[in-house]
Amino acid sequence: MNNSIIRRSVLMLNQNYEPLTVCSARRAIVLMFQGKVEMIETANGLKIHTINNEYSLPSVIRLSQYKKVPYKRIMLTRKNVLIRDDYRCQYCHTLKGPMTVDHIIPKKMGGSESWENLVCSCARCNNKKGNRTPEQAMMQLQKRPNRPTFITFIQRNYSIDERWRPYLFLDSKKFTVTT
Repeated sequence: MNNSIIRRSVLMLNQNYEPLTVCSARRAIVLMFQGKVEMIETANGLKIHTINNEYSLPSVIRLSQYKKVPYKRIMLTRKNVLIRDDYRCQYCHTLKGPMTVDHIIPKKMGGSESWENLVCSCARCNNKKGNRTPEQAMMQLQKRPNRPTFITFIQRNYSIDERWRPYLFLDSKKFTVTT
């Protein structure tokens, strides 16, 4: 098997078509042979060849039985704040220069370490704002920050295969299953 093919990302759905996670094609194939998942979408005609057979490579799989999973929360980390804000300064909207994480309400004024109080900021804007609120520094946020959802996290961290779009709520078209 070609290593790059079996390392491809596969979207895993719960039995009710709710996005669960992203796994490798290798893991998806093993789950298919164990009868734990069914293939919903193929990977654009890619095949895996064995001595006797050939199998379509999955792009989207669905669990055969519904699994109750706890609500998935995205960890609050510097990297995830930068990803949420698309590595774009939330004050001047630039993509240039080193990016930092800024507390909208500074810690010394009681600002918290939360999704709603942290934004991506270029070094220039972070220095200009200093230990003040945006209003005190006469700066304006481009948009109010919020906690990302798990689906948003998948959308931003993985290159989205066209076949994943309906399952990640990226299409306005009605949901249809193709066989």
